[in-house]
Amino acid sequence: MHVDTVTETELRGLRRRRPEVTGAVLAGRDGLLISSDLPATDATHLAALAAVSYGVGHQVADTVRGGSFREAVVHTSTSCVITYPAGRHALLTLVTEAGTDLEGLHEEARAVAERAGAAVDSQRVGATPVPEVHAVLTTRTPVGALARRRPGATTDWGRSPL
Repeated sequence: MHVDTVTETELRGLRRRRPEVTGAVLAGRDGLLISSDLPATDATHLAALAAVSYGVGHQVADTVRGGSFREAVVHTSTSCVITYPAGRHALLTLVTEAGTDLEGLHEEARAVAERAGAAVDSQRVGATPVPEVHAVLTTRTPVGALARRRPGATTDWGRSPL
């Protein structure tokens, strides 16, 4: 499925089936908006916040060795915001009314996130993901190999070094 049709078929379809869902945002894990049925300003901000929510949730799951990240849920006094991973490169965020049966919603939302994520992954929308490689980031240079500053030398802009 083409990414542009995700909004029309998957996100709007979910909202038709689940009227308690008041908005949906599909964003890259980098926080950039892919598609939405929210007002543009809200969608852009929510896409960025979804990436932060995912990042924190992913780190918490990793820290407590609790398995893979499934969703992040934020309850407010009038609504609930849920962020799901959608494939390898995207996130699905839903805004619902307060008091929504989340257990019933999770199953259907995860299926939508899986299909939307597959569309994003197949089109490579958004930033290129950083590979998960745990390698040394720098190489240590022995102190003896470093250039030495001559006493009384000046910097390039004519001042004495501090």
